[in-house]
Amino acid sequence: MVLTKKGDLVEEERELLTNVSQGNVEEVERLLKLKNVRINCLDEHGMSPLMHAAYKGRANVCEVLLKHAADVNVNEHEHGYTTLMFAGLSGNKKITRMMLDAGAKTDMVNSVGRTAAQMAAFVGQHECVTIINNYFPRERLEYYTHPQGLETEPKLPPELADQLHRILLATNLNPVKLVQLVQADSALQDPSALTRCVRVLNSVSEHGMKEAEPCETLAIRSHYLGCILNRCCLHLQEKGSLTTLIKGFLKGREGDGFPLMQERFIRDAIKRFPRPEAGLLQQLVRTIAPIEMGHEPTALSVLTQAVTGQVGMLDAEVCATCGEYGALCRCSACKRVVYCGTSCQKLHWFTHKLLCASLNAERLREQEHNLHKNAGLEAVEKKEDVGKTVIIDPVDEPNAVKEESDGKTKENQENQNTRESTGSDTLAGTRAEEISQKVVDGFG
Repeated sequence: MVLTKKGDLVEEERELLTNVSQGNVEEVERLLKLKNVRINCLDEHGMSPLMHAAYKGRANVCEVLLKHAADVNVNEHEHGYTTLMFAGLSGNKKITRMMLDAGAKTDMVNSVGRTAAQMAAFVGQHECVTIINNYFPRERLEYYTHPQGLETEPKLPPELADQLHRILLATNLNPVKLVQLVQADSALQDPSALTRCVRVLNSVSEHGMKEAEPCETLAIRSHYLGCILNRCCLHLQEKGSLTTLIKGFLKGREGDGFPLMQERFIRDAIKRFPRPEAGLLQQLVRTIAPIEMGHEPTALSVLTQAVTGQVGMLDAEVCATCGEYGALCRCSACKRVVYCGTSCQKLHWFTHKLLCASLNAERLREQEHNLHKNAGLEAVEKKEDVGKTVIIDPVDEPNAVKEESDGKTKENQENQNTRESTGSDTLAGTRAEEISQKVVDGFG
């Protein structure tokens, strides 16, 4: 790869950068076929076409550029920004993972000493931060797809590498979501395949603790995923289907609908981590142990924050079934519970229907309370506004004083005039011109 000076572009390369930013895939492909167009050309700021595509969130264009061997680690930007940094700043999860899959380095820093994950966190793109911090290169799984030492067969069949890698990259640790990932892949419906995956995950966890600098987050995360897959394996052997396991994780207790089985499973998985000396494990235990089941924070939220670094987004709705952020579908009856879609809603209905009516009644009571509260505030505001403004019209009624007050009737005005004319402290006998002059002087 030969890099040119910043801004040293031919006309076709400038046209390429324009079409990349606009997302014109067909035009980008046409321009890349020209001999005088370089895939890693740089604009005057040191940005390559791939950087522009990542920053603009053009996933299709990124795929085309990577297919033409665009360098994902170009580091010629005037402020040291990398392609992965631009992907994180854009907030596009697909592009962020795409750059990582293409070999983007996560430890490169810009001119202010910040990594891609730190830059994404700075602008509030927490999902991209989680993806970067928890990325597991597929090449590390390749080791397990070949026999090692005296082994006659590999720990992991090559055809299962993609499936296991997809599970390792999951940032949502909700047991329901992870079981759904297993359920959606036919290759993982075989208990023997799941057993092999569990063996590999346990090995990854063990190696994570034996490294020169132990990676406790990877170790605990791999152990937890292994517990999920092992539970799926046992359930398939007993029931032949994972649907009942999902419903078991979702079933809420009477009264508040809290999923007790899910909470117990996560606590037990943490307790069974084989390295009790791990500092992160001790932190998890100290945080979770004093909390009574059904109270916040849940074991899932504590585990997620500790292992993935992901924090709950206050402005994002969470699916009541699988725990995905950004849920948009709301229960039409109670309007309290949200879901990713109809499939999650149908799956959760067997337990939600027991609380739906009470949640709806609670919502209506809150609405009524808010209406009364707002009405009371409006009444107080109107009362405070009464008699505040005095206006003199020098053209139409030079000798009259107009008192304006919201909601005041003609009768109130007459009563006010009567009180002014009879009270001991009023200006009785004073002419209208004198009253007007006093009002003007008072406001002056």
